[in-house]
Amino acid sequence: MRLQGKKIAVVGGGPGGLTLAKLLQLKGADVTVYERDVNKDVRQQGATLDLHEESGLEALRRADLMEEFKNNFRPNAGRLRVLDDQAIIRMDDHKIQHGYREERPEIDRAPLRDILISSLNEETIVWDSQFIAMEKQDYGWILYFNNGKSFYADIVVAADGANSKIRSYITDIQAVYSGITIIEGNIYNAEKNAPKLWEITNGGKVFAFGNEQSIILSAKGEGSLSFYTGCKVSENWVQDSGIDFNDKQQVFEWFKVAFSPWSEQWQELFSTNEIWCIPRPQYHFPLDQTWPTLPNLTMLGDAAHRMPPYAGEGVNQAMQDAFELAENLTNDNFLDIQTAIAHYEEKMQARSAVVTGDTLKNTEIFHGENGLIKLLHMFK
Repeated sequence: MRLQGKKIAVVGGGPGGLTLAKLLQLKGADVTVYERDVNKDVRQQGATLDLHEESGLEALRRADLMEEFKNNFRPNAGRLRVLDDQAIIRMDDHKIQHGYREERPEIDRAPLRDILISSLNEETIVWDSQFIAMEKQDYGWILYFNNGKSFYADIVVAADGANSKIRSYITDIQAVYSGITIIEGNIYNAEKNAPKLWEITNGGKVFAFGNEQSIILSAKGEGSLSFYTGCKVSENWVQDSGIDFNDKQQVFEWFKVAFSPWSEQWQELFSTNEIWCIPRPQYHFPLDQTWPTLPNLTMLGDAAHRMPPYAGEGVNQAMQDAFELAENLTNDNFLDIQTAIAHYEEKMQARSAVVTGDTLKNTEIFHGENGLIKLLHMFK
């Protein structure tokens, strides 16, 4: 195996990076994951994840982790209710014997991450390692972190997310603003702190549309409710709005104005202090992006192909990247590592272009005129 004797650094300990590390270790590779979180117990935000047969689930099968997944996934968590802005249910997946999302089983982010972490060799992950910079040394790289430490690697894989600092070492192609900014949040102990929304979510998901805006809810197994509010605003709205997004009351005042046509029931999103939220302008990379392959540096997941969340593809694409890259790096049929990376990147770019295109279509529909009617028609 061409990886024999080589040190591989994976920067980023999300599902994509951890999956890659696991698959490489199964082939005997020397891999280290550098993760900015202080430890594995840091609270995981964000919605539940629906894993797709050909991507996320396939990655877990290759990693021999399907049994652990079956012990931790949440049956019926993908059941969907579609509502209008007045909180009237327009489609109820809970009333269907076989819900439309049952073929895409759901798991919370924290259990998925725990499964992957537990499967790795001890000391694979170096915690509290936020990447700052790197420079070439001999045939590899020296990586520098904000904790003052540095490490050498022969091969580096950027799995450091949508705001990747490593991507610029590979390409200068910039992301494109989608026109939509999301306020992502979590309501803790939602049955108490947002009882109406918790009840209507019914352990699953809610998609709500009106006024060319969207609200997406997702119930989590530990009792919290994650949410995304989607609005058409300018690219620099977060800075120009003057809102302190660490001040829940300021966010609440914005929401009451911006979503004023919506039923007051939705105001439960911001009516409790037991909340975390952050603004996220939604970007995507050009569908035709390509770059010259480097001999010892590549990327996966959002670092390579960030996109809005309106097709549920982010984690699945990252995990598919992981198993395709692992397969290529450990396949001795390629002339050298650079050729293996080139083959991976070519397929990944083509695949992610299609998925990004589909995601952008959904983004436009969800935040366009008659978005609710169009979505209901899609489901029919």
